[in-house]
Amino acid sequence: MTGSAVTRMAAVGRTPLNRQQIAGFWAAWFGWMLDGMDSVIYALVLGPALAELLPRSGMEATPATIGFVGSLMFGFFLIGWGLSFIWGPVSDRYGRTKALAATVLVYALFTGAAAFATNIWMLGLFRFLAGIGVGGEWAMAGTYVAEAWPEDRRKMGAGYLQTGYYFGFFVAAALNYTVGAHLGWRAMFLCGLVPVVVSIATLLGVKEPERWEHQQEAHAPRQNPLSVLFQREYRRRTVVMSGLLTIAIIGLWAGAVYEPTAIVFLARQAGMVVPDAVRMASFGTGLLSIGTILGCILAPWLAERIGRRPTLAIYFVGMMVTIALSFGWAFYLPTGTALPAFLAVLFFLGLFGGNFAIFSLWLPELFRTEVRGSAFAFCTSVGRFIGAGVNFVLAAAVASMGTLGLPVAATAIAFAIGLLLIPFAPETRGSLLPD
Repeated sequence: MTGSAVTRMAAVGRTPLNRQQIAGFWAAWFGWMLDGMDSVIYALVLGPALAELLPRSGMEATPATIGFVGSLMFGFFLIGWGLSFIWGPVSDRYGRTKALAATVLVYALFTGAAAFATNIWMLGLFRFLAGIGVGGEWAMAGTYVAEAWPEDRRKMGAGYLQTGYYFGFFVAAALNYTVGAHLGWRAMFLCGLVPVVVSIATLLGVKEPERWEHQQEAHAPRQNPLSVLFQREYRRRTVVMSGLLTIAIIGLWAGAVYEPTAIVFLARQAGMVVPDAVRMASFGTGLLSIGTILGCILAPWLAERIGRRPTLAIYFVGMMVTIALSFGWAFYLPTGTALPAFLAVLFFLGLFGGNFAIFSLWLPELFRTEVRGSAFAFCTSVGRFIGAGVNFVLAAAVASMGTLGLPVAATAIAFAIGLLLIPFAPETRGSLLPD
C-alpha cells in the first residue's frame, strides 16, 4: 500500500478498529495515564515528604535543603528511568504486551513501597526502582499502538495515547487536592499501587500485534537489537532522535517537576496557609495538564500537514519561550502579581509540552519491527541519563544561588540547541510504518 493510497482511504473513511485494538489501546492508555500519575506524585509531595524524612536522616528541613535533596533524588529517579532501555530487547524478543505489563507492575509496586520509607535513602531507592518501570512504559505502549492500529489511524492514535500521561498529571493533582491534603504524602504513594490491576488485565486480555507475530514467525537470524541500532542503516537516526528526546526530557522535567514547588512558594509568599498553597499547586498541575493534553491532540494533526520536523520546531520554540517566561520572569514579579502571571504562562508551557506526541508517531516510522521496541526504549532512555546530570547541576545551582527560578529558566537554552539538531532528523511525513 502506498502513502497516497492510505491518504485516499482515510478520505473515504477511517479503518474501523477491532475489539483487540480497542482493548489494547485502553490498556496502553491507562498504563501511560497511571505512569504520569506516578511521576507527578513525587513532585507534588516533595515538600511534605522531605520535611518529614530529612530530620530522620540527620539533615535540617530548610527550603534550600529540600530543593537540593529533592533535585538529587529526582536525578536518581531519572537514572532508573534511563535504565529502562532494558525493556526494549525484552519486548522485541518476548512480546509487546508482556513487556508493557511488566513495566506497569514494576513502577506500581515500588511507588507503593515509597509510602513505607523511613528516611531519604529508602525513598531514593524506591524512586530509583520505580523509575525503571516508569521509563519503559512509554516505549512499550507507543510501540504497541503503532504496530496494532491500522495505518490510517496510528498517527492520531499516537496523539491520543500521549494524552494519557497528562491525564495522569490531572489525576495526581486531584488526588493531592483530596487524599494528599487530608491524609498526607504516604497515602499519595499508596495510590500508586492501583496500576497493578492494569498490569494483570493487560496480560490476560490483550494479544500481541499481528505485525510482531509475523516478524517472529519469519525466524530471521537474531542479532543483538541494541547493536543493530548503531549499524550503518540506523546509526544517524538513533543518535539524532536520542539527542532530540534529551532536549525534550530536560525541558519537561524542568517545568513539570519544579512547577508545584514554585507555585507553593509563590502562594505562601502571597499569604496563603500551607493547605491552600498545596491546593493551588494541584490547580496549577491540572492547568498544565489541560494545556499538554490539547498539545498532544494537536501535534499529530499538525505533523501530518506540515511535517514532523517543522512541527517539532514549533513546539521547541514554544517550550523555550514559556520556560524562560514562567521561571525567569513571572516567578520574580512582585507579590500578588507573580502567582497569577506564573499560572497564565503555565497553560502554554503545558501546550508546547505536548511535543512528546510527535515522538510517539515519529520514532516507530524510523525503525523496522525487529528492533522497533529496542529503538523506542533506547532513544527515550539516553536523555534520562543526561537529564539526571542536569538535575544534579540544577540542585547545585539552586543551593548556591538560593533561588529556584533562574536555574530552571536556564534550561530553555536546551531548546535552542534542539532547533539546530532538528534538520538532521529524517522527515517521514507520508511514509508507511516499515515492516
